[in-house]
Order: sequence, then C-alpha cells, then structure tokens
Amino acid sequence: MDEKTVAQSQTQQVQILMPGDINGYGRLFGGQLMEWIDVVAAVVARRHSNANVTTVAVDNLQFKAAAYVNSTVVLDGRMTYVGNTSMEVRVETFVEALDGSRELVNRAYLVLVALDEEEKPFPVPRLVCTTEEEKTEWDAGQRRRQLRSQRRREQF
Repeated sequence: MDEKTVAQSQTQQVQILMPGDINGYGRLFGGQLMEWIDVVAAVVARRHSNANVTTVAVDNLQFKAAAYVNSTVVLDGRMTYVGNTSMEVRVETFVEALDGSRELVNRAYLVLVALDEEEKPFPVPRLVCTTEEEKTEWDAGQRRRQLRSQRRREQF
C-alpha cells in the first residue's frame, strides 16, 4: 500500500498507575512515561510502515501535569508527518478521571525510521490527511522537520 490515513495507524494504550511507576515525589516517574510513549510511537509507526522501526529522535517532550498512584493513564498516538523513510508520531498522555474526563499530562513528538530485513532505512507509505486538524498537524510536522534539520546542521 503506498498511502495510509492517520486513522489506520492510530494507537491507544491504557495503564493504571501502580506504586512501581511512581518517583520519590509520589508522581508518575518520567522515565516510565517516556518508555510507554516510545512503545506507543513504535506501534503507530509499525502500523503505518508495515515494517520494523527504530526511534531516531524524541522532540518536544513536555510535562504539563502530574499523575499519581491509581490514576488511569491514557496514551494516544497518531501519525503526524512522513518523509521517505522517517515518520513523526505525536503521543499525548492523559489522566482519565472515573467520570471519563481527561487532563493532558504530556505531549511528545518522536521520529522513527522504518527498517528493512537488513536494518536499512525503508520507504514508508504517504500519509493521507483527511481532517483539518490532521492537515494542520502535517504543516507543523514539516516545520518541526526543518527545525530538526537546522539543529543537526548547527550541531545544536
């Protein structure tokens, strides 16, 4: 398949926070959340590319609120931008209250690359954006890609 929609690879993971997920301040350990984010992003990228993937960049990881033991945490991953072999994935993390309402805890953008059987970069399907939100995210993804490229050139 040479193109896919955002919906075709969208992924959601749900966790109930346990004591082992908590840091010394009684909040969700950031490293644990980063692991879950990386897994969700990999699932999104694998579904989009139909290939194994590797994470090459974590971009713009912002912690906005805390989560505590027994919280329900929902991670929502979706494709935002694709290049030839690379894919940008947005993962948003929410704390979900018992009434179903959600508070944004974290938003992260990750770049992953599809790999062939020899672990070489592999071309990925085009991304079809079907909503205005997806088109806006695509445009922002292009800008983030330019900024990442500029940072590499400047060794920043």
